[in-house]
Amino acid sequence: MSLAVRVIPCLDVANGRVVKGVNFQNLRDAGDPVELAKRYYEQGADELTFLDVTATVDDRSTTYDVVRATAEQVFIPLTVGGGIRSVDDVSRLQASGADKVGVNSAAIARPALISEIADRYGAQVLVLSLDVKRSGRTASGFVVTTHGGRTETDLDALAWASQAIELGAGELLVNSIDADGTKAGFDLELITIMRELSSVPVIASGGAGLVEHFPPAIAAGADAVLAASVFHSGDLTIGDVKRELAAAGMVVRR
Repeated sequence: MSLAVRVIPCLDVANGRVVKGVNFQNLRDAGDPVELAKRYYEQGADELTFLDVTATVDDRSTTYDVVRATAEQVFIPLTVGGGIRSVDDVSRLQASGADKVGVNSAAIARPALISEIADRYGAQVLVLSLDVKRSGRTASGFVVTTHGGRTETDLDALAWASQAIELGAGELLVNSIDADGTKAGFDLELITIMRELSSVPVIASGGAGLVEHFPPAIAAGADAVLAASVFHSGDLTIGDVKRELAAAGMVVRR
């Protein structure tokens, strides 16, 4: 039997509030994270992802509080990313109710962090968050970015994903910075090439605007689809997306 496709709402959290913009710019308030998380849980979300988009030391306590409050309200896996720099951060987030953690900038700065987390907690806990842009500077045509896409690294996105999997990453969250917030559809080429190299599940992120955008992302190789704006605005519900996926012949959890 085929594994069910996961539908994952993403909550970008800053200072205890959900925010959203286009291409990670012009962030605006989108609501209370605990209230939104509960709404998505009731709609049938398979998982929830929290990304602390400010992630400074001063803001971390806010994130722990939000994760703890959410874990008390919803009973599906929670992935938390942003500002995770050590195994101690993972331990504290797990104690607050997180099931998985997403790493990005800190892993780029020190790749050994990936193996440290995987060795202690298991690969299933570790999600590599990839903010990817198209670029003519790399062999694959895609470059890894940090700081919400504003800073380009020298890392080829495919080469970095392969290295991270070898180090112990258990899942890839592949976010297209070019598509993020545009509601013009997922970057299917990016999903396809990530699927071809990856031995672990791939989550497609960035660009969802219509229910019709979701089945092609799964057909391109994603194991899960993640979206934010279309759910926060109420344009789409989790149920809308699952019905569209099911109509396309894909297995979903009802």
